[in-house]
Amino acid sequence: MLPDFDMLLARLAGHRRLDIAGLSSSAEIPEPELRAVYEGMAPSPALLRRLAPVLRLHAADLFVIADLPVPDGLAPLDPRAAGLVVGLLKDAVVLPPEHRRRLRRLAGSLPQENRTEPVRTPRAYERFERGPGGVLIRMAGNRNLSWTGIAQTFLILTGRYWAASTYGAVGHGRKELTPDLLADFATVLGVPADTLSVLTGVDVPDVPPPRCPAAVDAAELLWDIRRLTVDQVRQVAGAARVTPGA
Repeated sequence: MLPDFDMLLARLAGHRRLDIAGLSSSAEIPEPELRAVYEGMAPSPALLRRLAPVLRLHAADLFVIADLPVPDGLAPLDPRAAGLVVGLLKDAVVLPPEHRRRLRRLAGSLPQENRTEPVRTPRAYERFERGPGGVLIRMAGNRNLSWTGIAQTFLILTGRYWAASTYGAVGHGRKELTPDLLADFATVLGVPADTLSVLTGVDVPDVPPPRCPAAVDAAELLWDIRRLTVDQVRQVAGAARVTPGA
């Protein structure tokens, strides 16, 4: 089990060399309000949104870390788009760097559409205990990845070839979260391995292996498209299939 949020917040802030006063100033949160969270009070959504950039985390991920529902305005927009994600990433990783950057610019230029259906309630098997693996799998869900999508994305970005059910076992604590697996989660989530180590308590090597630029760009693209509709993701996927220079 993971510690309560007050302890995790202290860890994450300490990792950024921030005490309560420094975190209060950087996040523009009154120190008494922040101190109450350090002492066990549940954080408000507004507080989490202010803390996230200071801790260098996405707000949606910080809601997961705090074991709170991700607000509709931060959750993936269109579950139908999930079926296009893996193909897009597979095409993107083999593109030249400038073409990958153009894909990200395209994704960022598309208008934010309104949600057409409520966020789906997690199925029983998708409800994890508050453990390290469960938090990481929920963070992957913030990127519009199902268990199958997680397995396919790991294969594309890290070369790890596991069944979807194995990632479910990680989420439920039945499969160990090892240092090498944590490093692969860092690649897919686009979150530094040392940050995930502080969060989960799983050690990582002092000198991590070099990051693959294509995988880094793909993880950022994965985040960029999470709030797009299926038609918008299809547009980005179409651009990824255009031969560079054509």
